[in-house]
Amino acid sequence: MGIIGIYNYTIILTFIGVASAITGMTFALSGHPARAILCLLICGVCDMFDGKIARTRKRTHFEESYGIQLDSLCDVVCFGVLPAIIGYSIGLSKWYCIPILVFYVLAAITRLAFFNVQEELRKAEGKSVKRTYYTGLPVTNSAIIFAFVYGLRLIIGESIYLVVYAVALILVALAFIAKVRVVKVGPRGLAVLFAIGVVELILMLCLK
Repeated sequence: MGIIGIYNYTIILTFIGVASAITGMTFALSGHPARAILCLLICGVCDMFDGKIARTRKRTHFEESYGIQLDSLCDVVCFGVLPAIIGYSIGLSKWYCIPILVFYVLAAITRLAFFNVQEELRKAEGKSVKRTYYTGLPVTNSAIIFAFVYGLRLIIGESIYLVVYAVALILVALAFIAKVRVVKVGPRGLAVLFAIGVVELILMLCLK
């Protein structure tokens, strides 16, 4: 008896990202938010390169579609659930905070579902031109955003930081579902984001 799914080197980084997200959740819920943010950044780094690795292999239509679905489902865990769990762990656990966490996760899911449908339609229409923009903020941006927000904790103090994190969740969630064009970052932009991620990783290692 076999098993379902496609298993080759193209999914390794995606799975590493999910493993990092689950690890981050355990860190967050055990009182180590800095380590959880570190895991979120690792998720971001994995996502930055998993698509490039996938494109090095010639894939069938089924394999491509499977890859898109797998990536999005993993993104829900990494960039939807993990930031919400971190928020809960740092103090957004009151009854009036829960709707913020729910809204953030729902917005992330909505954004990813919308993107998947767009990609399927593009393929059905035979569009081979690369995207130059996205509709709504890609959920993967949450890695850098929330790492930056967490860094503010040292400057603004714990009580104010909690409010800032809550506001960031709301604003980022709105950016996910806003019908606005977000320019797709090119190779140079990715290099800059990668450099920022490395710096934030180092800071998180120092803070943890």
